[in-house]
Amino acid sequence: MATRSNPLIDDGLVDFLLYSVLDAEGLCQLGAYEQHSKETFDLYVDSVRRFARQDLLPTYKPMDEEPPVFRDGRVHTHPALPALFGQMVDLGVLTATCPETVGGQQMPTLVHTMATAYLMAANLGAYGFVGLTHGAANLIEAFGTDEVKERFMAKMYAGEWTGTMALTEPQAGSSLGDIATSATPTDEGHYLIKGSKIFISGADHGITENVVNLALARIDGAPDGTKGISLFAVPRLREENGSLVSNDVTVAGLIHKIGWRALPSLALEFGDEGDCRGWLVGEPNQGLRYMFQMMNEARIMIGVNGAATASVAYHESLSYALGRKQGRRLGARGGEQISIIEHADVRRMLLRQKAIVEGSFALLGTVSRYADVAEHGASEEDRERAGLLLNLLTPIAKTFPAERGFESNVLAVQIHGGYGYTSEYLPEAYMRDQKLNTLHEGTNAIQSMDLLGRQVVAKGGAALRALAEEIGSAIARAREAGCDPELCSELEEAMATVGSTTMELGQRGMAGDADGMLGHSWDYLDMFATLVIGWQWLNMAAVARTAPISEERRRATEAAAQYWLRTEVPRIPHLANLCRTNEDSYIKAEPEWF
Repeated sequence: MATRSNPLIDDGLVDFLLYSVLDAEGLCQLGAYEQHSKETFDLYVDSVRRFARQDLLPTYKPMDEEPPVFRDGRVHTHPALPALFGQMVDLGVLTATCPETVGGQQMPTLVHTMATAYLMAANLGAYGFVGLTHGAANLIEAFGTDEVKERFMAKMYAGEWTGTMALTEPQAGSSLGDIATSATPTDEGHYLIKGSKIFISGADHGITENVVNLALARIDGAPDGTKGISLFAVPRLREENGSLVSNDVTVAGLIHKIGWRALPSLALEFGDEGDCRGWLVGEPNQGLRYMFQMMNEARIMIGVNGAATASVAYHESLSYALGRKQGRRLGARGGEQISIIEHADVRRMLLRQKAIVEGSFALLGTVSRYADVAEHGASEEDRERAGLLLNLLTPIAKTFPAERGFESNVLAVQIHGGYGYTSEYLPEAYMRDQKLNTLHEGTNAIQSMDLLGRQVVAKGGAALRALAEEIGSAIARAREAGCDPELCSELEEAMATVGSTTMELGQRGMAGDADGMLGHSWDYLDMFATLVIGWQWLNMAAVARTAPISEERRRATEAAAQYWLRTEVPRIPHLANLCRTNEDSYIKAEPEWF
């Protein structure tokens, strides 16, 4: 069967998004990025995607088949990982967005997002060590004292040590206010940490000599709940007299996962011997606020993981559909078999995958650009507006690529037919990987409550008004470009429905009716995400009319936009009705009924 090599992500899509849709070059007008140009952006993206295709992708299947093992008290990962991690550090991936003062390139988040998506598509577990280390080191850079920065940050940014985020505890799960890990102050400036953590990715691996865990703990006497949580840097090994010694951090167990097998997930014990030392990051009792910086960055990273995992599977199923011969055209009798892509239902599945994958990347690029402007925008007004939109869209950027990405991965299995259900082909592995993206860094249900309970009502709905302006501008651009007027009207009506529904639900919340407001938060998120992806597709269709792209890409973009706006956006009134009526079948259900 003839197939074509998997590109991981469509290079033409990335260029279209960067330079035609999202104006990456325009960011060079901001002071923080004035040393950059399209040439430096292309050089970075090209080098990363070349490494992803040539070096990283071939390691994916071996690492999936040979997951880490726990032996003699240590975790042993795949032997190829140390070299791969070092290569990613040498490429500058670990510090690309960091300022030059800490060895970075101060690359825009938008460009970095598109580049690293190739790494995630090639081998998301291997890339995970880099993403986690960057997030942990960046947290120390933002909030740590000079002493803590000197002790940990430089080695992490240099790739000599890796980092993790250690939030979850067995008895607390996502309820961080219930964490029980304790921190007892000492006269030497450090704290003695005691407690248990679970699902800690990359806390032991053998890739580098040390791991720094950014852990949440409660200082003795601190308030109950989330107000009493502090953040600590807790290394696996600590420095004493110029050498590294045990810091009383013990791996209690290796968690066997169905996906993401290259990256070990561990249960940790701090302080079994009473000598686990942690260094306070920032102010006492502010740990959750600090950690949300890393968590929000991680949520966008998980969204990119979701889009990348859906993308690599989409290209795998596209390649299969082009090469697999089976059946004949409708009405034909005899003759040669045709490629299954000639069958309408296969094209339906492929177009749905395309709509999900490319809509996800457009959203993630948009959110990444907001992150750049929120931090480095030319005016305070620009920064504030971008920050509002960034916060509003982060729950969607995390959940849509994961939730709909899983659907896309299932379609990849379906297109492969019976072969898709075997480990001989890759789609089943990508499907296993994708499921985790709906769970970690806050489950999708948690994201829905954050969206409806906090983001859309923040500052009197200022973020939602800003989004309505963005969508309105896209509709006007689409009309001017000559896009189908019915599609423009469909999105305009959908925005009005979402706006009025939000107002009604917000009024319930202000009246103290929490169930009435949040009872259908998942349906609300689904509705909101469907609107947002419709916005992305209509905008891309409008830009495609004048962008320097091929006729084939323009027509493909318009087909995918039509598909989403005609088949998905019409669901919005139904979802709005569920939210407004607060359909109570599961709300009133008693536990004993199940």
